[in-house]
Amino acid sequence: MFSNTFEAGQKEVSKLCQHYGINRNAYLAPGFKEAQARQTLIDPLFEALGWDVDNTRRTAPQYREVVPEDSVDVEGQQKAPDYAFRVGSLPRFFVEAKKCTVNIGADPAPAFQVRGYGFTARLPLSLLTNFQELAVYDCTSRPRASDKASHARILHLTFEEYPDRWRELWDIFSHEAVLSGAFDQYAASKRKRGTSEVDAEFLKEIESWRDSLAHNFALRNKKLSSDDLNKAVQLTIDRIVFLRMAEDRGLEPYYQLLKLCDREHIYSRFMHDLCRSADAKYNSGLFHFQKEAGIADPPDQSTPGLELDDKVIKDILESLYFEHGCPYHFRLLPVEILGTVYERFLGKVIRLTPGHQAKVDEKPEVRKAGGVYYTPAYIVDYIVKHTVGEMVEGKSPSQLASQGRDRPPGLSSKGQAGMPAPPFRILDMACGSGSFLLGAYQRLLDHCLKWYSEHKPERQSRCVYKDPRTGEWRLTIEEKKRILTTHIFGVDIDPQAVEVSKLSLLLKVLEGETDQSFAFSQFAFGDRALPNLADNIKCGNSLIGPDYFDNMLLPDPEEIERVNPFDWNQAFPDAMKAGGFDCIIGNPPYIFTRNEGISEADKNYFYEAYHHQSIQLNTFGLFLERSVSLSKGSASLGFITPNNWLTIDTFAPLRKFILNVGCEVLAANVLARVFREASVDSAILTIQKAKPASVKVAEITEGIETFSRKLPISAFEPPGYILQISLFKDNEGRKVFRKIGAASAPLGNFCSVSTGLKVYQTGKGKPRQGKEGKTRSVVSFHPQAQSDVSPLSGRS
Repeated sequence: MFSNTFEAGQKEVSKLCQHYGINRNAYLAPGFKEAQARQTLIDPLFEALGWDVDNTRRTAPQYREVVPEDSVDVEGQQKAPDYAFRVGSLPRFFVEAKKCTVNIGADPAPAFQVRGYGFTARLPLSLLTNFQELAVYDCTSRPRASDKASHARILHLTFEEYPDRWRELWDIFSHEAVLSGAFDQYAASKRKRGTSEVDAEFLKEIESWRDSLAHNFALRNKKLSSDDLNKAVQLTIDRIVFLRMAEDRGLEPYYQLLKLCDREHIYSRFMHDLCRSADAKYNSGLFHFQKEAGIADPPDQSTPGLELDDKVIKDILESLYFEHGCPYHFRLLPVEILGTVYERFLGKVIRLTPGHQAKVDEKPEVRKAGGVYYTPAYIVDYIVKHTVGEMVEGKSPSQLASQGRDRPPGLSSKGQAGMPAPPFRILDMACGSGSFLLGAYQRLLDHCLKWYSEHKPERQSRCVYKDPRTGEWRLTIEEKKRILTTHIFGVDIDPQAVEVSKLSLLLKVLEGETDQSFAFSQFAFGDRALPNLADNIKCGNSLIGPDYFDNMLLPDPEEIERVNPFDWNQAFPDAMKAGGFDCIIGNPPYIFTRNEGISEADKNYFYEAYHHQSIQLNTFGLFLERSVSLSKGSASLGFITPNNWLTIDTFAPLRKFILNVGCEVLAANVLARVFREASVDSAILTIQKAKPASVKVAEITEGIETFSRKLPISAFEPPGYILQISLFKDNEGRKVFRKIGAASAPLGNFCSVSTGLKVYQTGKGKPRQGKEGKTRSVVSFHPQAQSDVSPLSGRS
């Protein structure tokens, strides 16, 4: 049994060290293996630190404190650290174990290995031990094979020192210390300035790939258009990343990409030998080379015939392996981190010069918007928890797949005309690289696994199986595919973002899978391993429909391509016939319509199609209004937005609309800066349409509510419907505010008030004409009306 207290742990580790000292020669003998060192020495060491190494508490698999990895090398390369120490489902540090004869203090290879694990998984610290020695490494800087064993090492102890320095070890690495936050404080104190995390380093990597691929594809393929060039480069990078991650997960033969470099015509063999076999195995749209029934997307007939110099692709493939200094362990690279990389990667586009040379430039809309910003995980988690999480609570997977609650009274479970009731559907209208969809999908995976595990899992053979290595229940790949294709939907105007979102979700399906589980799936269910997401993630302009061109006899093809209108009824017919989506979440773009790239025709369309905005349109406001119309009457909505819309006059019509939908509204200020490089303060908005009308105002720090208060809708009076959260933190402040209002009159009663001419503003003093000739203008002046949000391309 593991120890829970400092004193008990110190006593046990003293005995353990004494035992090792007496039997040291036996432990250093050539035949003593690493697995034996783990079982007899290293496991007890961490049990003495209060960790439940053997899961004696029988914690659910997804929340097990210590996840041990089978110490198995694949062609000489170990694929994961020996232990992951976790709180909840999140790893806090890794431990890499070695047999006692390994020289931890001087050998650089084990240090490079463990630092690579921690760096890839974005963990601040990780440990290396053979029990005889223990080393702690800072994993926040990129490891290099040339580094000495002492590089980035912040603590080094021998077994003789463990008892005397037990307080130091306990206060940092015990289970108690990690739960209390002491581990985090220690890690932060040891981090050096100027370190570059894995996402920034990997972004540099794939940006260099894009440059070399773009230039060489353009040089060797003179008939390639700009659009096809962008597609070819993106697909090549996506395919390489996918296959390399599949190798480290044991789904593909290790070194298969590297072995291509031994011969000529590498790109041709990459496409023919690997990508076409991947099409047969995975059924992913990433490898879609021939027309198939039931798949709307056309097959890729362009990239297989392209020419690419061997040196270009060889340099890329070699850079992905340990032998060539690669610091990344792709089995450990979280899909969510890959998303942060791709999000910024998508901010640039390849264009062709008149001489057919490739140039990589920032996209105009991104440049004007001030950049592309990825939503932090804690924001995604908070919104998903309070939308998806609350809606699926207490429901079985079959209930989610066919929701009885949507049936009109008196109908059978099959609904009208014998048709099944509609499933629970989640939508992100500006999905970007898919962070919100990934969060929602993970929530559904966890929910379904928990339900199956608690309800006679042995009878659910199509949905779950018992892992022969751990004895724990796992979702079958068939069930993971079903959950994904049934419940997850997304749209983005950027075709590259759509493909990256698909890639992210497919990689999430791969998590935890082995080649054996893939083979079992194909044998048992007769299907390829991954779904094609063409019907789930689509490309188009979520804000503009085909009615944009209603008054044009012959619309300009270039204008159609620019606008990229999206027909919701045609794209998602089943969802729209069912009344819309059950849950809409995301981080909509924050772009003023005065910006470059938004035409006068676009703005006129917005004024006609959207009825709860002011003259100063911002796209996030349009997304909020659109989401209400696309959702069911029982839906839940959740978004991260700028926070100034809660108070400034220009958004009074939108606030009035949302507060009068007749639902429960949460408006929460996020106190910390969400987007580090953007000058915008943020708020979270959730709308629960099925709940009684009320407003909850809150303040949030790192996903935790530090203040909240629930109020009736009547607390937010017209004309401004101000959601000034600080006013409701105590009754005295609210009383003072009311007294000032009762004893005064608006300045507008006595004079004309204007904010004056603003930079970029057009049409000042010229009210726009909406439908039926009604004038649309800004509502009454408010002191904060000038504090408009900076344009922010807020992709999710």
